[in-house]
Amino acid sequence: MAGGQMTAFKERVFSGVQPTGNLHLGNYLGAIRRFVQLQEERDCIYCVVDLHAITAQLVQPDLRSQTREVTAAFLAAGIDARRHIVFNQSQVPAHAELSWIFDCVARIGWLNRMTQFKEMAGKDRENASVGLFAYPCLMAADILVYRATHVPVGEDQKQHLELTRDIAQKFNNDFAGPITERGFTEGYFPLTEPLIGGPAARVMSLRDGTKKMSKSDPSDNSRINLTDDADAIAQKIRKAKTDPEALPSEEAGLAARPEADNLVGIYAGLADQTKAEVLAGYGNAQFSTFKSALVDLAVAKLGPIGQEMTRLVADPGHIDAVLADGAERAAAIAEETMRDVKDIVGLIRR
Repeated sequence: MAGGQMTAFKERVFSGVQPTGNLHLGNYLGAIRRFVQLQEERDCIYCVVDLHAITAQLVQPDLRSQTREVTAAFLAAGIDARRHIVFNQSQVPAHAELSWIFDCVARIGWLNRMTQFKEMAGKDRENASVGLFAYPCLMAADILVYRATHVPVGEDQKQHLELTRDIAQKFNNDFAGPITERGFTEGYFPLTEPLIGGPAARVMSLRDGTKKMSKSDPSDNSRINLTDDADAIAQKIRKAKTDPEALPSEEAGLAARPEADNLVGIYAGLADQTKAEVLAGYGNAQFSTFKSALVDLAVAKLGPIGQEMTRLVADPGHIDAVLADGAERAAAIAEETMRDVKDIVGLIRR
């Protein structure tokens, strides 16, 4: 059903990154690098989702600086804010407005099945904010207020995108009559498709290949920060955990070797190769040899990004101007959606 419906909608990519500070290699390979690639294929809207950032922790004195840092990372990595749209979520009120309507579309049972809320709330679920519980509805609004057809997501967000599709489908079904009367014969909202994949879609800790690379890890050696200089990058890669065996010559040999799999995946992501292609060149090599090659590659790829991020962050006025321009263009699309939605739902508008 989704395949037939998608043809009725203009192809558009939407994705967002939370301004939580300390962007690292996992954020780059798992999201930002993919954003850069996708802008050559489709119209793209990239958002710094600052409203999401306050769902788990409301009081954040450095939220503005972190929002600017993520924006700087977008620009430094190669996202073209003139051809596409880069903005921060809170500057477009339609996100919150549509989120309320989706709060009324979604069912409690749907949200109760969201595994990420259970993980984030932990044992203290009763003290979690309502915002954290309803987070997937805001995510759905982020996507559908632009009627986006594709979203690049990691495996940990796939369930939320499925909920977005459920919300779109229920809205389309509940208001089938008004939607059709207004000329939207295929439903008003698209059933957004996930874009998942890549050799390093999920980057793991350099200290433990079974855990995702994270800014919250107490060990800074567990991650490569986008602002790390060449010496820090080299040191962290050389200290990365490995096993005593040489690299396998085929990808199947990475099974049950999480650290080896992670380092090969990082190389593949940075080199724009498959893991099989990396192993064709480094199969049977010792980790000392492979790590030296990975250091050279990582410094070459990440060094310029870190330097450009530092330059951009030092000019907050420029970043704010980029965000304001993006917000104005994003709002023009979002406000048109909200006019349609209000008419379909039956709300009186100005």
